[in-house]
Amino acid sequence: MKIIANYKNVTGEGPIWHASERKLYWVDIPKGYLYAYDPETGRHEKVFEGPQIGGITVQRNGALLLFMERGTISSWDGERLVEVVEGIEGEEDSRFNDVISSPDGSVFCGTMPTSSHGATLYRLNTDGSIIPVVMDLGISNGLGFNSNLTCMYHTDSTERTIYRYQFNSKTSELSCREKFIITPNDGSIPDGMTVDSEDHLWSARWDGSAIYRYTPEGNQIAKIDFATKKVSCPTFGGTNYSEMYVTTAGGNDPDSNGKNAGALFKLDVGIKGKPEFLSSIKI
Repeated sequence: MKIIANYKNVTGEGPIWHASERKLYWVDIPKGYLYAYDPETGRHEKVFEGPQIGGITVQRNGALLLFMERGTISSWDGERLVEVVEGIEGEEDSRFNDVISSPDGSVFCGTMPTSSHGATLYRLNTDGSIIPVVMDLGISNGLGFNSNLTCMYHTDSTERTIYRYQFNSKTSELSCREKFIITPNDGSIPDGMTVDSEDHLWSARWDGSAIYRYTPEGNQIAKIDFATKKVSCPTFGGTNYSEMYVTTAGGNDPDSNGKNAGALFKLDVGIKGKPEFLSSIKI
């Protein structure tokens, strides 16, 4: 395990590998900072600052799609920020959280709950329209697909549950939700997740100082401990997806969360990941 960068992120999140640029991007949600890391040069830097960013996808044209506060979604090409969705009625007091592109280029994007309403999982369609898919959630969090695209996983952190849905890859429709993994009631909650090339799930444990690996049947087979408390999200990257990157949070309080809280880590777990799908949202 190696620390790549330590910007003491308050909520480091949303790591995603940009294959054409061969860079890793991630965010510090409340600060609205977007960071980039180039493994070939070892350089990392803050590349964008704006409203809160809860999640990122890579567009087919190479731009980044930024899922922000108040239901706002914008495209950023490294220079220009172009608004795609002005906002979502009812989400004025919320922000997006984890997101994932679907095989058809649409995007599943979840929000955070507030004192006035629960969280919602939306689907942003390729024409720019956005519709609610699952409502009244606790905290909409980590998402992933199995390799043959018959199911999608979705984490509700408050419920300490990773759900499994039947997935129609032609229409990006979900059905037949079932509880797949329920984590222990020990003060920690499941956060971001990814699925590796062997169809095993990797789930980060917020306030649990670890990431866990589960079989396609939902059995825990591995645990990697971190010397920091708030482990937020894993993803695979590198030219052959053999490197795992993990974001963490709590850098604003390292005394409570660990001296490396808020750092970005790189791990060699001996297993390859797989590319994320690219979004194709009309701008």
